[in-house]
Amino acid sequence: MLYHLFSYLDRVHDVPGAGLFGFISFRAALAGILSLVICIVFGGRIVRFLRHQQVGETVRDLGLEGQLSKQGTPTMGGLMILGAILVPVLLVADLGNLYIRLMLLVTVWMGAIGFVDDYIKVFRKNKEGLAGRFKLLGQAGLGIIVGSVILFHPDVQVRELDTWYFYEVVEGEPSGIPVKVSKAEYALSGEGEMTPEGLWVSHDTRRTKTTFPFLRNNDFNYYWLVSFLPSNVLTYLFPLVFIGILTLIIAAVSNGANITDGLDGLATGTSAIIVGTLLVFAYVSGNTVLAEYLGIMYIPHSGELVVFSAAFVGACIGFLWWNAHPAQVFMGDTGSLAIGGIIATLAIALRKELLIPVLCGIFLAENMSVILQVSWFKYTKRTRGEGQRVFLMAPLHHHYQKLGYPETRIVTRFWIVGILLAAVTIVTLKIR
Repeated sequence: MLYHLFSYLDRVHDVPGAGLFGFISFRAALAGILSLVICIVFGGRIVRFLRHQQVGETVRDLGLEGQLSKQGTPTMGGLMILGAILVPVLLVADLGNLYIRLMLLVTVWMGAIGFVDDYIKVFRKNKEGLAGRFKLLGQAGLGIIVGSVILFHPDVQVRELDTWYFYEVVEGEPSGIPVKVSKAEYALSGEGEMTPEGLWVSHDTRRTKTTFPFLRNNDFNYYWLVSFLPSNVLTYLFPLVFIGILTLIIAAVSNGANITDGLDGLATGTSAIIVGTLLVFAYVSGNTVLAEYLGIMYIPHSGELVVFSAAFVGACIGFLWWNAHPAQVFMGDTGSLAIGGIIATLAIALRKELLIPVLCGIFLAENMSVILQVSWFKYTKRTRGEGQRVFLMAPLHHHYQKLGYPETRIVTRFWIVGILLAAVTIVTLKIR
C-alpha cells in the first residue's frame, strides 16, 4: 500500500524521498525491520492472550528430558509469524506483482490449514488434530493452484538468450559488420572464438525450465520427462505431470517443516536460514546485471520476492525472541505448515526447487528419519516377529535427546549444519 502511495507521490508530485520506495533493497530492509519489530513489540501481548485463552500445548510423555515442563506452554504462535509477514508485505511490497500475490495466498492458505489443525487439538481436545488426509487434500489444492499459475499465467516468464551478434575482427579492428550466431552455434564454438564486441538478443517467454545444480548450461525442462510421448497425449498429460511434481514438493517441504518443529527454536531458526538463502537467489535472479554476470536464469518480476523473503526472515528472528529455549510460545502447525509451504513455493517461483534437498537438508533428514524408522519397524516385525528401530526415537532431533544431548546444543548444531547447507547452495551459483 505504501509502495503504491509513494510511487504515486514520486511520479505525479515529485515528493522528495518518495523515490526510495522504488528500490527493492530499501523496501526489503524496511519489511525485515517492520516484521522484526511487530514480533518483538506485540509478541508479549499475543503470548499473554493465548495463555489467557488457555491455548496451551498438550505434551505426551515420551521420556524426554525437560519435556513435561513444556506442558501448557501457549501454542498457535504461528499467528504471530503470519501477521509479521503479512503486514509488512501488504505495506511495502508491490501488490500488483503476481509473485507477491501468490506468496500471500500460500501464506494464508497453509496458515489456515495449520490453524484448523491446532484448533482441533486445543479446543476440541483431540490430540490427533486434523486428519492427515485433509491436510494432504489442502496441500494438494495449493499445489494445483501454484502449479497452474507457474504453467499457465502469462506473467510467469524466464528470459532466454537467442542470438549473439558480434563483429568480426579484421587486422585487430572490428569490421563493423555484425554477424548473427545462434545460441547453439555459440556454445559449439567454445566461446573463445567470439569477440567481446557483441550483444546478446533475448526475449521473455513462458517455459517450464528450472535450475539443475552443479552442471554447466544447467537448465532442466520438465517437458523433457514426457517428450517421448505423442503430441496429442502430451497436451493433456504434461500439465498433470508438472503440477503433480510441484504438489509433491510443496507437501514434502511443508511436512518436513512440521516434523522439524519439535525443539525450542529449531524450525524457526532453520527456516530463517533457508529463506535468507532464497532471498539471495531472488535478488540475483531478478536483477538483469547480476543474472548475466553469474550466468543464471533471469526471471522477470521475481526481484519483488526479496521484499517477501526479508519480511519472512524478520518474522522468524522476531519469533525467536519468544521461542528460544525455554520457549514462551510454540508456533504450532499454524506456523510450521505455513513455513514449509512458503519455502517450497519460493523455491519453485525462483526455479530453484531442485536445490531443496541440499538447502532444506535438515527438513529432509527429519523426514527420512521418520520414514526409515516406521518402514524398518514394520519390516522387521513382519519378517522377524519383533519390530526393531533404526533410531532411539524419531524424528532425528529426538534421537539426540535420547542420547543425552541438551536441547540447546541440538538446536545450535542443527543451525550450524543449516548454515553449511545454505553456503553450499549459494556456491552452486558459480560451481557448474
